[in-house]
Parts: sequence; structure tokens; C-alpha cells
Amino acid sequence: MGQMIHLTSADGAQIAAYEVEPQGTPKGAVLVLQEIFGLNGHIRNVADGYAKEGYFVIAPAMFHRVAAGTELGYTPEDMPKGFALKAAAEALLPQLLGDVQAAIDHAARAGKAAGAPKTLKVGIVGYCWGGLMSWRAAQKLQGLSASAPYYGGGMTKELSGALHCPVIAHLSDRDDYVPMDGVAELQKAYPQATVYIYPAKHGFNCDERASYDEPSAKLARERTLAFFAQHLT
Repeated sequence: MGQMIHLTSADGAQIAAYEVEPQGTPKGAVLVLQEIFGLNGHIRNVADGYAKEGYFVIAPAMFHRVAAGTELGYTPEDMPKGFALKAAAEALLPQLLGDVQAAIDHAARAGKAAGAPKTLKVGIVGYCWGGLMSWRAAQKLQGLSASAPYYGGGMTKELSGALHCPVIAHLSDRDDYVPMDGVAELQKAYPQATVYIYPAKHGFNCDERASYDEPSAKLARERTLAFFAQHLT
């Protein structure tokens, strides 16, 4: 449905990204940020899904700087590979945030080129590590009108920065990477953020993972779409 393009980041680096235009005039723009498994088929399917809802969508390849073209699956053998790539990417965090900023800026401009009457409002949604990056984007980057992190491991340890856009967070009650005591601290630190807790495990949105929970995934998506409709359209 979409196509691969390249973004130019602040340091001049060319970063691969998956871009999808909706049918008709886009009503807003959405960035989709990957898990630790790369810009794989599942993430492209998620991007396609938001495009079907009328949004201009872009999913940057967040491992492009450390291992271009990475597409992992969800087997036990893939997990350590994903964690190693995440560690390598985290060592380049300022550059990665620059890559996300480039995607935000591109989405706002390109959506207008796709037929919108004005520069689009941009939202961001991320899963797993992408959830953490979506949380960081709400704290550190410019040009976002909404952020929807899903079970971002490490979110509860980054509670010092102000939020620059509305946030809806989808977390779960059986997540080893986002413990409930940390969730309580997050809610205390950011009472303006909407936090939903689902009876599920980490990764509950991904229908290719053993932890997939269809009722939770469906409800979280409905809430995210309503949130984006409120803040992006």
C-alpha cells in the first residue's frame, strides 16, 4: 500500500521510512514508531491501518543508523537481536530524536502536498521501544499535536521533562518492562496525561506475538483513533 522513501535528518543522514497516503484528502498525519524488531511487516501493516482511517502516515526505520534494512520476527531467537540493536541505537539517542523530528516535519509538509488544504497536524504512536520514543518525542520535540505511546519500556524512568502535546498512554497490568509502581509515579508526575491500563501483557497490540490480546488491542486502537480525531482533525 505504501512506499519506501528517505528522510534527511538534521545531521544530513538519509533515513529510510515507510510512507502511506490515504484515499482522498488527508485529515491529519501520523508517525508510527517501531518495536525493537525493526520496520517489519507488522509495523507496515499498522501504518497501512492508520492510512485507511484517512491519515497521511510515515514510519521511520529507527535502526537505520545501526543496521539498515532490519526486519526481525517474534521468535525467541529474534529477541536478543532486537535488544542488541536497541542498545546500539540508544547510544545514538540525539541523532534518533533528530530522525523523528525529520519525520514530523516531513509529514506536516508532505501531507499538504498530498492534497490537504493546509499543513497537517501531526500525531505519533509507538509500540514497545517505539512507545518510549513516542513519550520522549512528546517531551523533547516540536510540531506534535498528540502522542500515543503503547507500553514503552523505560517511560516510567523518564519523568522529568514537560509534555509539549496531549498524551494518551496504553499500558498493561502484567508488563515486566513497565511495572505498576512506576505507572503510579508517571500518573503522579503527569496528571494531564490520560493513562489506560489493560488486563494484558507487554506487546498486547501485536497480532504476531504470543502476548497479543485482541480485546485490549481493539479498545486501545478505538481510543487512539478518537484521540487523534480530537487533536489532529
